[in-house]
Amino acid sequence: MSPGRRRFEVDPELYPFDSRWLERHGSAMHYLDTGEGTPVLMLHGNPTWSFLYRNVIRALDGACRCIAPDYPGFGFSDHPPGYGYTPEEHAGWVGALVDELGLHDTVLVVQDWGGPIGMAVAVDRPERVAGLVVCNTWAWPPRAFLRLFSLLMGSRVPGRWLNVRQNWFVRNLLMGMLPDDVAADARVRHAYRAPFPTPASREGTWVFPRAIRGAADWLAALEPRLASLSGRPVELVWAMKDPAFGTEKELGRWLRHFPDAGVDRLPDAGHYVQEDAPERVAAAVRRVLDRA
Repeated sequence: MSPGRRRFEVDPELYPFDSRWLERHGSAMHYLDTGEGTPVLMLHGNPTWSFLYRNVIRALDGACRCIAPDYPGFGFSDHPPGYGYTPEEHAGWVGALVDELGLHDTVLVVQDWGGPIGMAVAVDRPERVAGLVVCNTWAWPPRAFLRLFSLLMGSRVPGRWLNVRQNWFVRNLLMGMLPDDVAADARVRHAYRAPFPTPASREGTWVFPRAIRGAADWLAALEPRLASLSGRPVELVWAMKDPAFGTEKELGRWLRHFPDAGVDRLPDAGHYVQEDAPERVAAAVRRVLDRA
């Protein structure tokens, strides 16, 4: 398939956005770019794509310019030849998008792997960042629970077999962590499963858990650089039912870096907070826009 084409169809009622493409080295990364005003860059994690932010974008209608990419190998984006699907490589693509679009005074919204990827882009360009909305993520070497998860799901056996051959991350973990009414919608299930029709297309969903340990040095080097983002308005939207990050300890580590951040704890929300409470994420974006 040539670069810059949607690889599957999604119900336009759920995802009514035009597609845009960033081409590099003969491959294309898909992104959406809708609305006007202050740019708000929204970054997803594993195994999601810009579809995750659809209801946040609806809730922000008229408030800002919403930009949401799909990392290579995710969503509508291409699978570049020889691509390793590492967070460092994804950050390179997102950084290239920020530069190509000439984004300044940008509000960054991050969750899951979007945190390390987005923060890596931001600390390289702190003068372009106007504020942050941080949802259930990290930007430092992982604690014991995540290392154990990485050891299991990032292994070749059974991790690679489960993720690449059985599509376990999408079919089981993701679907099991969505709100019941969302997971019950066949259109949503299709949108999350469609990017990964073959074992080869699922490689990135296995590399991400493997990278929790494999990118430890990269993560350790990232945390001290968060200081370059101090002084910006920051909002923390925290799903407390998230088994990976839903603890006061994880939240407190962000507050050590950004002690003036606003905190919105969501006692009944899970890991994919954009699905559980899109309006709360959008409200946090609006607060940062007001302060920025």
